[in-house]
Amino acid sequence: MAQIDPPPLVPGVQAGGKVPANESLDLAVSRVGDRWALLIVDALMEGPRRFKDLEEALPGLAPNVLTSRLRRLEAEGLVVAKPYSERPARYEYSVSAEGRELAGALRLLARWGARARGEREDGPRHRSCGTPLEAHWYCPTCERLVDRPGDDVAWL
Repeated sequence: MAQIDPPPLVPGVQAGGKVPANESLDLAVSRVGDRWALLIVDALMEGPRRFKDLEEALPGLAPNVLTSRLRRLEAEGLVVAKPYSERPARYEYSVSAEGRELAGALRLLARWGARARGEREDGPRHRSCGTPLEAHWYCPTCERLVDRPGDDVAWL
């Protein structure tokens, strides 16, 4: 009896259409780009900015690199460019709704970096005692934290 091979899978996609967590992270990182792109998104979290404002907020970033990163972030749907002048063409940049989803990840990275440098951690603090709050995995169905060793966590 001849063996029938299963249909080929899409590269990077497991049976059932799921993408492994490490490939999802790879996709996320490739969409954002590099450190300058993350710093641009972070600068835009405060509100819309013009090109010159971004240059001032990100010292050390060359104008041509800023331009290329803004174009890439716009192409990825993370930043919106709104024209405010036609001649010459000038834009005001803001974070899109999808880009705003990066806020939590950016705050966690910033806190991680501050800890590594031995600096005071920025971010939300417990009002009663002043201790920095920590991010944890939470199951809303079971109404409990599930981020300790031995918890029933599966990466699907």
